[in-house]
Amino acid sequence: MRFRFKQPLSLSSLRPPQSSSSLHSIPKQSSFGIAFDIDGVILRGQRPIANSPKALKRLYDESGALKFPFLFLTNGGGFPESKRASELSNLLNVKILPSQVVQGHSPFRTLLNRFENELIVATGKGVPAEVMSEYGFKRVLSLDEYASYFDHIDPVAHYKGWTSTKASNWPRNSPKSVSCPNVISEKVKAAFVVSDPVDWGRNIQVLCDILTSGGLPGEKHGCQPPLYFAADDLQYQAAFPSERLGMGAFRIALESIFNRIHNKSLEYTCFGKPNPFVFRNAETILKEIQKSSCQRDAIEENAEQGSHSFKTLYMIGDNPLVDVKGAHLAGSPWFSILTRTGVFRQKENHAEYPAHLVVDTVEEAVEFILKREAAS
Repeated sequence: MRFRFKQPLSLSSLRPPQSSSSLHSIPKQSSFGIAFDIDGVILRGQRPIANSPKALKRLYDESGALKFPFLFLTNGGGFPESKRASELSNLLNVKILPSQVVQGHSPFRTLLNRFENELIVATGKGVPAEVMSEYGFKRVLSLDEYASYFDHIDPVAHYKGWTSTKASNWPRNSPKSVSCPNVISEKVKAAFVVSDPVDWGRNIQVLCDILTSGGLPGEKHGCQPPLYFAADDLQYQAAFPSERLGMGAFRIALESIFNRIHNKSLEYTCFGKPNPFVFRNAETILKEIQKSSCQRDAIEENAEQGSHSFKTLYMIGDNPLVDVKGAHLAGSPWFSILTRTGVFRQKENHAEYPAHLVVDTVEEAVEFILKREAAS
């Protein structure tokens, strides 16, 4: 049994905490908002693509105040939204707030009520356990930390040039009332693939141990704990010229092996684009950015007219199967723009998931949006 999309528990619970430094005021409420993908649109690896910083600066005034609400909507992750916002600010030379960064794993916040005080395992590049801890999960271990408690769980560990150690500040950021579990005897209640796994061999082995045993490696088969993926991208554009395998490829590998060694099919839940919920949530966050950026007269004017709604929301991405498909599934008021700087490189529009507009670069996309909105 397979689950592709996760429905929201609460839209408000997905909003990243607002920074203490609020966004600058906008003279009047914008009738549009923009969601940018990052990899293959804004950045390739750690380098800006073409004139992407220049394109973003057009959304600010001369003082650096935000004129039009926008955010980054990415299936990537592995680091807290606050750290990613700081990194993007430095790379792009504009002020990006944590509330403007929506990553693939951001919806994991909605599961806090269910797993806040349960033993969970998080895996992926970056600092997956720290990400989950910042969301409020009190008893989380990275998969590498978890594996370190079980001798010989990774049969080829001694051939690897890196080692894993037990968590030194366990439980993370938790009050003294939260008990410290005996990892080798307590069952894992859920596993989270927060970002692209680094060591596929170890990850598949340990996840299969957890999932087939009912939560405790070495035990006989039991009921599979819940498994969550932050995204399901098969490929994505990184620094290498051709596409790289993404979390969706890892999911396929894990699922194939699990189904061969277990008498029941793997059950899992995928978040991230193209899930239409992700786009609905992005609209909610853009409204919050708009609301926190308005001058008093614009707020009063809007209060008389009712709650603010965008006439158009633009999704600018490079992957038809993720960005364009998601915008189409979400429906009005989403308008999809496909760039030729990442996964998509064709001259003609994508056949299966054609975008509303195809451009060469994100700079052209922003130029089109500003001209179109000025005309309207």
